[in-house]
Amino acid sequence: MTEVKIGCEFHIQLNTKTKIFCSCSVSSSEEPNTNTCPTCLGLPGSKPTFNKEALNQALRVALALNCKINKKSYFSRKSYFYPDLPKNYQITQYETPVAIEGKLEGIRIKRIHLEEDPGKLMHQGAVTLVDYNRSGIPLIEVVTEPDFKTPNEVRLFLRKLTTVLEYLKVYSRKSELSIRTDANVSINNGERVEIKNITGIKPVEDALEYEIKRQEKEKNIVRETRGYDADKNITYTLRSKESEEDYGYIYDPDLPEILLNDKEINEIKNNLPELASERAIRIMKEYKINKEDAEVLTQELKLAELFEAIAKEISPLLAAKWLRRDLARVLNYNKKELHEVELEEKHLKELLKLVEEKKITDQVAGKILEKLIEKPFSPKEYVEKESLGKISSSEDLRKLCLEAIGENPKAVEDYKNGSDKALDFVVGSVMKKTKGKADAVLVKEIIKKEIK
Repeated sequence: MTEVKIGCEFHIQLNTKTKIFCSCSVSSSEEPNTNTCPTCLGLPGSKPTFNKEALNQALRVALALNCKINKKSYFSRKSYFYPDLPKNYQITQYETPVAIEGKLEGIRIKRIHLEEDPGKLMHQGAVTLVDYNRSGIPLIEVVTEPDFKTPNEVRLFLRKLTTVLEYLKVYSRKSELSIRTDANVSINNGERVEIKNITGIKPVEDALEYEIKRQEKEKNIVRETRGYDADKNITYTLRSKESEEDYGYIYDPDLPEILLNDKEINEIKNNLPELASERAIRIMKEYKINKEDAEVLTQELKLAELFEAIAKEISPLLAAKWLRRDLARVLNYNKKELHEVELEEKHLKELLKLVEEKKITDQVAGKILEKLIEKPFSPKEYVEKESLGKISSSEDLRKLCLEAIGENPKAVEDYKNGSDKALDFVVGSVMKKTKGKADAVLVKEIIKKEIK
């Protein structure tokens, strides 16, 4: 059996307005090379000035991940020569990072350190262009121990990490902020191979699965750095793997040491927001929903906030059912995530209120939800306009049931012979006639009575 070891380095762009060592904007929506200055372009004579907000956000992440905070840390220069690195060195932390020895979901976190992002290379045929707008954007790097045994474990961990970052307001699913993963993988205690700059949660799992299969097939695995092509789902050789000594780290004389005291650390710790795991426990108790629903609803901050807003006005059990199952179904079908759609809280409340008051059927509500994903509108007004109110008149339903019984003699006979599925077929015929507006439970009762 193949023994797999995987360690990861997650590069997370912090949610600041300006870069880490200058006052340039972090916005990537500008024209290339316009959000730049002598400092982030590495021009001679320029001096960096540290962004305190980047430190505060790094400390919040470290404390949320149960790390030990170093009261004294400093920046180093990591030297390497690449077109996206204007100074020919990257300002990062090496010997003494901001934090060490954390843990999340049983995975040990070796260190968390601050650093600047290089520029962005854009390849156009034989020409490579560089955009330095990204140069100097503040990052934290979350480095794990090689505790992952499968690619799926990495995917689940990254999903949890993303949730923590979102609750801390350090990262937003809706923004341009990104997480890039470098994954180190080896099998059967062989050479370690690094896969660089994987973007996204599922692509990390895909890249690792491919690389493990590649290493299992090839006999001579060399220590190297590889890239990942998401379109072809393959990894490919970039260069031989450097050792830490190759980077020639030296202390950066242009930046002061970062000095922290217990008061500063405790102040940040005491002001951490309620995280997903804590929120799940609270809403289980407060709204009397089960553990599984609570954990799913709190995986995404917007979903958790949506649930609590709705559950204050309608049944929490009903809200949990529709948000966890029906909303998830509609989003998956449309290949969308919640942050990508204009689903307004008031419209979802309105829709579920109609369901709770039994004014529309679940089937009609599901169809309306599918339309709400596309654009905002009032479900109440839509139901009135399209006459989608539930048909609950026993006499009207009886007539439709008799029609369905007459039109489906074989299904009726099969039901008499013990087939419950045959009865569902007749019920479906009535639901089709009413365009989903009939109460399916009542329809089934009427059909049973009429057949007897």
